[in-house]
Amino acid sequence: MKYLMLINAALDADGAPTGCSTPEDWMLFDKSLKEAGVYAGGDSVADFTTAATVRVDERGERLVTDGPFAESREVLGGYFVLDVPDLDVALDWAARCPGSRDGGSIVVRPLAGYGG
Repeated sequence: MKYLMLINAALDADGAPTGCSTPEDWMLFDKSLKEAGVYAGGDSVADFTTAATVRVDERGERLVTDGPFAESREVLGGYFVLDVPDLDVALDWAARCPGSRDGGSIVVRPLAGYGG
C-alpha cells in the first residue's frame, strides 16, 4: 500500500524553519528508503513564499491569493511516497525521517489509489 509522508518544519518567531538536520541527514534517509525498496516518489517543495492558494467561489470564479494562509508555526517542506505493507511500517519510516525532529512533524496518510 502507498502512503504519503508530508514533511512539516517548525518555524521560529521570525518565520525561519528550525531544526538542525543537515543535507547529509536527508541524503542518508533518502538512500535508506531506496535501498529498502520502499521509495515510490518524493521531492522537496520550493520556498513557501512562492506559493499560491486557489479557491472557486459560488459563482465559479477563480480566486487566487498569495501563499498558504494557514495560521500555523509549520511549513510544508516536502513529501515522500512510500510503498510499504501497512501503516505501522509507514509510521516507522516517518519516525526515522529527519523532518520528525527538532519541532518538525510528519503527517502519514494512505493514498486512495484512484486512477492509474
